[in-house]
Amino acid sequence: MIELDNVAYSYGGGELLSELSLQLAPGSFHFLTGPSGTGKTTLLKLCYGALRPTAGYARLFGQDVRQMGRDDIAMSRRRIGVVHQDCQFLDHLPLAENVALPLAVSGQPIASGDENLRELLAWVGLTERALALPPELSGGERQRAALARAVIMSPEVILADEPTGNVDWEMSQRLLRLLVELNRMGKTILIATHDLALIRAAKSQVPARVLRIVNRKLQAAGSEL
Repeated sequence: MIELDNVAYSYGGGELLSELSLQLAPGSFHFLTGPSGTGKTTLLKLCYGALRPTAGYARLFGQDVRQMGRDDIAMSRRRIGVVHQDCQFLDHLPLAENVALPLAVSGQPIASGDENLRELLAWVGLTERALALPPELSGGERQRAALARAVIMSPEVILADEPTGNVDWEMSQRLLRLLVELNRMGKTILIATHDLALIRAAKSQVPARVLRIVNRKLQAAGSEL
């Protein structure tokens, strides 16, 4: 589905990632860990085509990213849901319309009363907040809304960048349960996080591969996790 083959990425004259290989197979569950600044977000961007490698190959659903045009990337992105760390929303639109925005971007009408949207908001526990504006939402509500927005197009892959970084432990566990449920539905999951307790909690629920960025390269994490 998504494959990085001996990838390197350089920026500003310095190499951020090197000799990095990764395969996200259908239905797999991965964690990506490492200290802040090691390149976790950069790696995620390589996985959904927002960045192109400076060496090696990145393939999205069998296509070489370097040979894909803007429209090709956009079509592939419909198959990938991304939960960004900063959870940006349009503050003048209610939560339900923010969640449904990917439908509009893809040319489909935003229908806040649509049954699928209602079911999705109920799934993330935000039914009663459907008309709330983003500034009125708590950190946990924003993260759950971001997850709902990421899956509204029924993507095959979900990439999440520190999805529990700004919420308490109880909320992080709730978000984790939602991601585990998506994985059990057949979705491929990759979560970038520095929260080792979250990783341990996940491994008790689902077979998860844990990867760590060390010295610009990707390694399998040891048994201490």
